[in-house]
Amino acid sequence: MAARCQAAIALVALQVVHNSATDPILLHPMAFVLQLLARLPLWLLHGAGAAVGWAVFLFSGSYRHRFLVNARQAGVRAAQWRAAVSAAGCLATELPRLWLGPSVPVRWQGAHWVDDALARGQGVVFVTPHLGCFEITAQAYAARYGKTHPMTALYRPARQVWLAALEARARARPGLHTAPTTLAGVKQMLKALKRGDCVGLLPDQVPPLHQGIWAPFFGKAAYTMTLATRLAQQTGATTLLAWGERLPWGRGYVVHVVPTQPLTAAQGEGAVVQMNRLLEALILQHPGQYLWGYARYKQPQADAPPGADGLAQPSTRH
Repeated sequence: MAARCQAAIALVALQVVHNSATDPILLHPMAFVLQLLARLPLWLLHGAGAAVGWAVFLFSGSYRHRFLVNARQAGVRAAQWRAAVSAAGCLATELPRLWLGPSVPVRWQGAHWVDDALARGQGVVFVTPHLGCFEITAQAYAARYGKTHPMTALYRPARQVWLAALEARARARPGLHTAPTTLAGVKQMLKALKRGDCVGLLPDQVPPLHQGIWAPFFGKAAYTMTLATRLAQQTGATTLLAWGERLPWGRGYVVHVVPTQPLTAAQGEGAVVQMNRLLEALILQHPGQYLWGYARYKQPQADAPPGADGLAQPSTRH
């Protein structure tokens, strides 16, 4: 048994060395480690991720404080958010497998909503909150629909040069394009929708300065992107909520697709508030998979949250 394990490890190492020799991006030491991790079974990566999630929660006071404050702001009890501690760690440890490893089991729930929306030919705006595995939603879409209707996904490159290059390489796959959080990226997404294709973005990600408005999120002002609602309003595209449920014991993922009320019915700030309410309802249905430690309420330096001038803010708490 020991000899077989050593042989398997040696084979994996040889494959990693070969990949690194043929792709300069993979020559970085950390990229080499990620390739090794990508060969591990998903159940083992998720098990390690659960341990990592609890270690960070217990030993990082700032992270734990932000996590608890955000969960309490949403009215979520400890019994509901406890699983999210492990899920946050799984989010990190599963990435090597999703970026560089063999495919993982994925099934769909609500795919008929995508079929119907694409058949209308007006494009689809997928909004995916920081819920479950948001990396898998784009990959699963590309595998199922990308040949005829590619997805253009909005992303913010990592600050480390080697990691940004690795991200770009991992996400560059058939049926999946990426768009940066710039004016050029917005134009790229508009063109995709006008062709009848689809775009994907994280609507609860704090946008760059001057690219959002302050809107209530679980009863507290949060700087919220307007891009998702503007894309839908300018193109008439269908808006769908999509998220990747992480199944226990490494059994894979379920991509859930949920229809939304048309965001074109409201204008400006009203559409953004409506979108946040949709996200809140979805998150409260699955609090154990939401990324509560995300700094959702951070403030862009040149903007002040509403209420500083004495204006009362509407509450969206459920």
